[in-house]
Amino acid sequence: MKKTILFTGILGIMALSSCVSLSEHENLQAKYDQTAKQYKLTLQERDELRESNANLTKTNNALTSDFSALSAEKQQCEGTVDSLERRIEQMQHHYDTTLENYTQEVAGKNRDLTRTQNLLSARTKELNNKEREIEQKETELREQQEAFQLQRSEFIARQQELIARQQELEREEAATRAQLEAKERELEAVRNSVTNALVGFADKGLKIETKDGKVYVSMENKLMFASASWTVSKEGANAIKELAKVLEQDTTLNIMVEGHTDNDAYRGSSAVKDNWDLSVMRATAIVKLLLQHGPHINPARIEACGHGEYAPKASNSTPEGKAANRRTEIILTPNLDKLLHEMNQ
Repeated sequence: MKKTILFTGILGIMALSSCVSLSEHENLQAKYDQTAKQYKLTLQERDELRESNANLTKTNNALTSDFSALSAEKQQCEGTVDSLERRIEQMQHHYDTTLENYTQEVAGKNRDLTRTQNLLSARTKELNNKEREIEQKETELREQQEAFQLQRSEFIARQQELIARQQELEREEAATRAQLEAKERELEAVRNSVTNALVGFADKGLKIETKDGKVYVSMENKLMFASASWTVSKEGANAIKELAKVLEQDTTLNIMVEGHTDNDAYRGSSAVKDNWDLSVMRATAIVKLLLQHGPHINPARIEACGHGEYAPKASNSTPEGKAANRRTEIILTPNLDKLLHEMNQ
């Protein structure tokens, strides 16, 4: 469960940010889906092999029972032959002693002897057929036993392969979990750095929180902008200046600046037409300040976007909710390129 939550968290890092690279999210999701699917197929294949082994064992037991029954029948037939041969000897002896005086009786005995010999011949033929059947059954049984042993050896080898693969998947999962935990520690260090840098603005409409694997620096408009304006206030510029120092030092962070408004219609008279335009202008104004006060920040790390009134934090039905929705958020995300590259190796 823990590994699923951790991995889902990393997926949420990319899925919840509307401007984070989609390819990163898809690569991570595909890797996780592939790993889970391979693990499930491996367990399913192991169960199928176990079932096949049980069926073969059942067949082997049945053939062994047939072989025992045929062996017993063979012994019974051999006993019958011995008994008939003794009877012939007795009749032959009786024939020799009574031949002179009992010719007529001997003729009758000869007929009995002929019938007995015919019976013996039939029984002998039947016995020969049974012996051939037994030999054929024995051959089939040996072949099936050999096939069973071969399949058993293949099953054992396959089972060993499955165990090795499962161990490999567990090692990969442990390595991924360790990398995610390292990223979480890195994210907490970023939050602490940003909190320390902006501690003087905590009671002026600035809030810092960690959510979904990202650090959110949320600044209310009372700190940053006048109504209907996208010019950053002096105090807001000071906050951006302090934040820029932190972002210059940590070059591994991706920076997203998002502008938000309440649902009151924009009433300015400039080229800005609506709340959406206003939120974009405010986001780009902050981006420019970050680059101005952090000249060593690579502009490729920064994205700016505006959500207008369409991503509220609270209901616009109260003044307090409207105030919470009029905000600018700077979202700091650890660079996941290295993590994704290592997971795809």
